Formats: sequence, C-alpha cells, structure tokens
Amino acid sequence: GGERDIMLKLLDLFCGEGGAGEGYERAGFEVTGVDNAPARLTRYPHRYVEADALAALVDSSFILGFDAIHASPPCTGYTRGTAAIPDRLERYDRLIPVVRDLLLATSKPFIIENVADAKSELRDPIQLCWTEFNEPGCVIDDDGTPLQMYRHRLFESNIRISRRGACRHEREMQVAGAYGGARRDKVEARHVRKGGYVPPSLAVLQELLDTPWMSETGCFLSIPPSYTEHLGHQLMSHLATS
Repeated sequence: GGERDIMLKLLDLFCGEGGAGEGYERAGFEVTGVDNAPARLTRYPHRYVEADALAALVDSSFILGFDAIHASPPCTGYTRGTAAIPDRLERYDRLIPVVRDLLLATSKPFIIENVADAKSELRDPIQLCWTEFNEPGCVIDDDGTPLQMYRHRLFESNIRISRRGACRHEREMQVAGAYGGARRDKVEARHVRKGGYVPPSLAVLQELLDTPWMSETGCFLSIPPSYTEHLGHQLMSHLATS
C-alpha cells in the first residue's frame, strides 16, 4: 500500500524540459512526460518516455494508465515570432485540432496549452499571466533593476477551469521576456524602445520562470510551473468528484 499507489497520474505531452510537468507534480500528480527530443528529456525533472506525442496519444493501452492529460503542441506555427516567414503555415505543424480530436477520443480530462496568437484555434480558452502568481518586481535583474514578466498563455480544457485572478501589469516597471531571437540590449530596451527584452543572465531567466534546472532554450519554450500547479488543483478537484 502507501500513498504512491493511489496518486493520480498525469500524462504531459510535448513535455520539453518540464515547466508544465513540474506544476502538475506540485499539485499532487504523478507525472510522466513524453517528448521526441532526447536533449530536452535529459533535463526533464520527472519520469518520461521518449516518443512521438501523437503516437503516444493513439496508443490506447498506454493512455489507459493515466487519469488526466496535458498537451503543449509546438507553438512555432502560431507565435508572432514566426509571423514574418512567408510559408510558416506550410513549414510548421499546427497541431492543436488533431491533438484535440485525439484527446477527446480518450474521454479523459485534458488541458491544451499554447501561445496567445493561437487563440483562433482554441475553444473558449482562459489566459494566465505571470503577474497573477508573482508580485511584479520580485525578481531583480543582474544590474539591480526590478523585473516583471507577462508570459501570457492560453489553456483550453474539457472541464471547467478558471484563472487565479487578473493581470497586474505595473506600467512603470521593466518587462522581461524569455524567447529566442530577442534583443538583449538593456539600455535600448529601457530607454529607446521602452519595452521588454530578454535578460542575458540564465540565472535571472530561471528565477523569472521558477525553473532552476532549465537551459536557456528550455526557459524560452516553457511556462512557469505556477500556471499548471493552479490548473492541476482544479483537475484534482474534478477527478475527486467525478
């Protein structure tokens, strides 16, 4: 017997380096990640299977072992970061519809996560923001500047899910991001563009996201675990009453 025998199990598809998975683990799930990139999986903090996420989703005997499923299909076909690429709709997979169909076929509670620019492909998603879970200014840049992050992400589910609160953007505070290809010049970001920038310090990025085990690329692609910890508690409540 023992507690681990009755832990609810969550499948974390397209798991990357584990931002979402860590949040569900904190909420009390036993998490298994699935990704097809060995380099990402070496940093994944929980148990994992190296496999194609869609192939795993159609393996009914594998799916049977899980109580709930999270999926973060690649955002490259949706994000504004690739908007300037003329053939991006052909070059990058836009997997949300096929992932949703496969998730619905499992009859299990699920959550699909993606970037704000994928809103048209998602059904009644909620948005979560870093400032719902963190006090703006709680992370200090390596030159002493207080930072805030927005990191807006959308979540679709076949159960009822809700935000924790609302965005609390501080108008006068420096905004930090975490994405590839960004400009790193603090002076230009703060005084010329008066906008966000990506901190060049990996330690600062890790602190912003609360993912101290991640690589820089992992931080660029991840969501803060606080988002899925919040949603994980809602999944837990649903499973307890259904």
